[in-house]
Amino acid sequence: MTDARVGRRIAKALNAAFVRTVKDPGKYFDGHGLFLRVDKNGVRYWVQRIVIRGKRTEIGIGSADLVSLAEARETALENRKIARSGGDPLQTKREARAVLTFEDAARKVHEIHEPTWRNKKHAAQFLSTLETYAFPRIGTTKVPDITPGDVLAVLTPIWTEKPETARRVRQRIGTVMKWCVAQGWRTDNPAESISQALPKTTTQKKARKALPYDEVAACIEAVTRSGAGLSSKYAFEFLVLTAGRSGEVREATWPEIDFDKAVWTVPAERMKQKKPHRVPLSPRAVEVLRAAESISDSDLIFPGTRRGKPLSDATLRKLIRELGFDVDVHGFRTSFRTWAQERTNHPREVAEFALAHIVGDAAERAYARSDLFEKRRKLMNAWAAFVAQGNAQVVRIA
Repeated sequence: MTDARVGRRIAKALNAAFVRTVKDPGKYFDGHGLFLRVDKNGVRYWVQRIVIRGKRTEIGIGSADLVSLAEARETALENRKIARSGGDPLQTKREARAVLTFEDAARKVHEIHEPTWRNKKHAAQFLSTLETYAFPRIGTTKVPDITPGDVLAVLTPIWTEKPETARRVRQRIGTVMKWCVAQGWRTDNPAESISQALPKTTTQKKARKALPYDEVAACIEAVTRSGAGLSSKYAFEFLVLTAGRSGEVREATWPEIDFDKAVWTVPAERMKQKKPHRVPLSPRAVEVLRAAESISDSDLIFPGTRRGKPLSDATLRKLIRELGFDVDVHGFRTSFRTWAQERTNHPREVAEFALAHIVGDAAERAYARSDLFEKRRKLMNAWAAFVAQGNAQVVRIA
């Protein structure tokens, strides 16, 4: 092995048998700057002497007990190619170590996006579904190594049994992968290339249970007569009178209320469309707010049992169902919309604006910038009057 240790360094001077048996301390050269270093204590490891961007450097390749001669040669050749093209194999190794596993990447994406989600529930669901379905299969896999087959293995067991959940899991895996593409760790999104491999499913969104509009008055009366807390009673009636969403109402604060103008302005961060929404308050809605003032000791209009916390959505849902009304809280928006459609001649767009829905296409919205506030006030006053009377008379525009 003299040629391998001194003089001209010939390529592939070593052989596997020598690497396994050599014990004498020294440096035993192979090719492409690769040599086997044997210490006095018998420890053997691979080192490569290489010039990186004009600077002579030694790179450790690993223990000879773990890295074979063939593997060491392959690594040394790859390092040489990178260095000759002007790259830095050391930097490449550091970047490779920095690549995250799918679980680590998912948690990073969750951290980045969390401030933009509508509420804590949605933020929690992003991680919980991945923890349940994705992490057990691909959580420890480095993101560049994840294949479409891996994603398919995550989704197949739930694709037909839990189609809505599976769709969300696929979407969330895709969100993580898009971030990984942006980081330069991948060039593709494996969650997008498996459509043809998944069986077709028919997913139909389950409609929220709603109460017929002519039964809404009876429901409010039942809530009023119940033994529920005042905050729950006031919140429920206010929700019905304003046709608001549960979160918009439960988290409402006093600074949002203008009693002089009878207006409630819901800030953008609590609205589904992320735009502020003005709600005209009927006389009865104002009365409910005045009554709520007596129980509020903070900015929250409808406080929960824990100080500084609003009522929970489950509290309102449990309240109405225990009273025998098998409906969803959100369903009272449907009750209002059906009443407006069947029992009034208010234009469709007025009712849609009252629900804070998007009306018209982008071009139409660009020119029609009114929120029809005064027309909506007439509609909400009519709704409050209908609910108070509990009758089925047709309400005409004044």
